[in-house]
Amino acid sequence: MAPSADRLGYWGRPTSTLDWCEDNYVVSFYIAEFWNTVSNLIMILPPIYGAIQTYKDGLEFRYVYSFLGLAAVGIGSWCFHMTLQYEMQLLDELPMIYSTCVFVYCLYECFKQENTLSLFPITLLLFFSVSVSVVYLQWKEPVFHQVMYGALVACLVMRSIFIVTWVYPWLKPMCYFSLSVFLLGFLLWNIDNLACDSLRSTRQRLPPVVGAVTQFHAWWHILTGLGSYLHILFSLQIRSIYLKHRAKVKFICGVWPMLHMEAQKTS
Repeated sequence: MAPSADRLGYWGRPTSTLDWCEDNYVVSFYIAEFWNTVSNLIMILPPIYGAIQTYKDGLEFRYVYSFLGLAAVGIGSWCFHMTLQYEMQLLDELPMIYSTCVFVYCLYECFKQENTLSLFPITLLLFFSVSVSVVYLQWKEPVFHQVMYGALVACLVMRSIFIVTWVYPWLKPMCYFSLSVFLLGFLLWNIDNLACDSLRSTRQRLPPVVGAVTQFHAWWHILTGLGSYLHILFSLQIRSIYLKHRAKVKFICGVWPMLHMEAQKTS
């Protein structure tokens, strides 16, 4: 992690339990980790648009909440990396747990009747979220949060692989692409943590714009944001097939994917 000798800026001395590898207040006096902050836009703007489109299509609110949950993580992460304050760190990390619980519910309840709620998984996930929150507020150990988040992601991976192996094998490309993008982000996150000193030394010898490319924690945001967004589309696609909705992939500006589903069902 970044040493405490970083310069001070608008938000004062960091109070968070984590300070990442990007040098603090280098690009802007008002943003502690500039690249780690602005990279969260991919987790804010597209999911908000996705939530609006999902609501307009009249789809189940669980998917609206999925998009909004991802946007909440992006906003919280923006605030955390901009300030490096402990309260903003919680605004980043706890929504990661809550939003992933929504993802888990959607994926494990995708083969149920439309607009039905299953109380047992809701109660279980709610208990898990509250328990993690209480423990983490008392025991400020980032590794605990990371393990709990990893456990939820593992549940998503196992369920996704089961579905594309035994139920809808033609969805393997979407499943494995989203998973690969997410895992690539996780790999870069680890490199950023383990090789921070080397990365910092390299950036000092590179032009600022080129050095920005080596901000691997920012790439973690970009890749996991994209991977999580694609996972929601994957989950929506599974649900649409089960409910016999007609789904069509549209590309915003010819680049960003969005799943649009028509209201009427096929015969």
